Amino acid sequence: MTDATVTYLFDPLCGWCYGATPMLDRLAASGVAVELLPTGLFSGAGARPLDAGFAAHAWANDQRIERLSGQRFSQAYLDNVLNVRGTLLDSSAATLGISAAGLDDPYRRLPALKAIQQARYVDGRDIVTVDGVAQVLSDAGLADAAEALKAPTDALLATNRDLVGRGRALFQRLHANGVPSLAVIRNAAPRLISSNALFGSYDNLVAHIQAA
Repeated sequence: MTDATVTYLFDPLCGWCYGATPMLDRLAASGVAVELLPTGLFSGAGARPLDAGFAAHAWANDQRIERLSGQRFSQAYLDNVLNVRGTLLDSSAATLGISAAGLDDPYRRLPALKAIQQARYVDGRDIVTVDGVAQVLSDAGLADAAEALKAPTDALLATNRDLVGRGRALFQRLHANGVPSLAVIRNAAPRLISSNALFGSYDNLVAHIQAA
């Protein structure tokens, strides 16, 4: 479809990124090589307590995302994730798990991301601790990634730092407003695709990519 590189900037705890996943699936199924780069939005200094105010804000956004994308946000997610106090909104473990899944094959990052999103938003499972993410990856048939996450090597940690660093650098270069963001890179020159294109028709998204 295109000779350009398509790069997807995301955070695994971003509800809008979960909403955009069906479009990524369609791009990948059509043969488009999509590189996934985490931005670390909710990790490190970006991590924050999941208090009642933020939970209410998130749930209101989630209802909008569900209407636009058809992606399900379940009662289990509301009860067991958003309404549980004393937990953090911290994507560090999930991001490292996705990096572990793609260590030898970058195309496994998308299945890992999808498994983590499904676990959180549909099954209402823990994906903010290493043990929680490792169990999700193992259940998704990514047992090697789960083991790597529980005992990360220097190589995995370096790869994760590189991916997040590249994601943040591209995010800043594009002056993106948030995630999800999609960039088309031709001749080393990245161009930002409006995130709205991820929530419209597939044909419209393809047209945006081809025109970039």
